[in-house]
Amino acid sequence: MDNVLTVNVMTPDGLVYDHHARIVVARTTDGEIGILPKHAPIIVPLAIDEVRIKRTDADTHVDWIAVNGGILEVRDNIVSIIADSAERERDIDVSRAERAKQRAEKMIQEARQNDNIDEFKRANVALHRAINRINVAKHT
Repeated sequence: MDNVLTVNVMTPDGLVYDHHARIVVARTTDGEIGILPKHAPIIVPLAIDEVRIKRTDADTHVDWIAVNGGILEVRDNIVSIIADSAERERDIDVSRAERAKQRAEKMIQEARQNDNIDEFKRANVALHRAINRINVAKHT
């Protein structure tokens, strides 16, 4: 099992993903990172973005997960992602994500009109999360 990664994605609600992989690609707060077997131990903060996991069962089998912040840890060929929230592409309700996007866009407009910087920042994060979920759902 030296040439295989075990990938676990956990949220406060429980385990979202648990499979073996050849490579994991994620976006950290400093940029994109690729994890291969035998990677050095590392802990990095994750950005709101997609995580790509190339599975071991077929060269074309890639799983996509929408991750909304959290941390990624690599140790002994185990990639552990502890995320604020995470959804696999097959589990995303696109119409719900579209509605969340529309709500966030409306909140951004209202925050701009009221010069409310805190509300603008919260709405911008909500918009980014909704767009991330929509983009990941397109991979199915």
